[in-house]
Amino acid sequence: MDKTLDYYNQNADAFVSGTIDVDFTKTEERFLSYLPAGAYILDFGCGSGRDTKYFISRGFTVDATDGSAELCKIASKTTGIPVKQMLFSELDAYSRYDGIWACASILHLPRKELKDVMGKMMRATKAGGYIYTSFKYGEFEGYRKGRYFTDFTSEGFAGFLNDFPQLMITEEWVSGDIRPNRGDEKWLNLIMKKSDTV
Repeated sequence: MDKTLDYYNQNADAFVSGTIDVDFTKTEERFLSYLPAGAYILDFGCGSGRDTKYFISRGFTVDATDGSAELCKIASKTTGIPVKQMLFSELDAYSRYDGIWACASILHLPRKELKDVMGKMMRATKAGGYIYTSFKYGEFEGYRKGRYFTDFTSEGFAGFLNDFPQLMITEEWVSGDIRPNRGDEKWLNLIMKKSDTV
């Protein structure tokens, strides 16, 4: 994971310039449609701060975190709120959030660590709350261009979720990458609901 964080610290400006102006409204609104007005959201691995800024503009309360110190600095300026530098494994909240937004972020964890972090995310979500996350579509796991990735197919993620009976997939769809010249890359998008009775 350190190698991946090094990548983001060293390439923060280039990463932000490639993602901050991407129009992600359709996916953001798909997630927000499940949440009550003014809900409390964790942007977990917020990158440039693009999505946090949008959520705030829509009247939601947002905590934003990222593991990269350089991205935290940029995201704080983008969003106008303090962005906390935190590793995914350091999440330690209980039933705090109505929704967790983990857009193209937790995909950088090896599968074993991802399982631990998914448990932490589930605990941090209120009963009946929602989690959005996305992974590159496929079965690859390992380093790709300086960053670690765990990819998932629909079937692969369904198997992964067997260990989390409290989470149910509400929506799942495959999309193309909407960044310029990246349309041939496919993404698995998931919105999961935590059981009301937990």
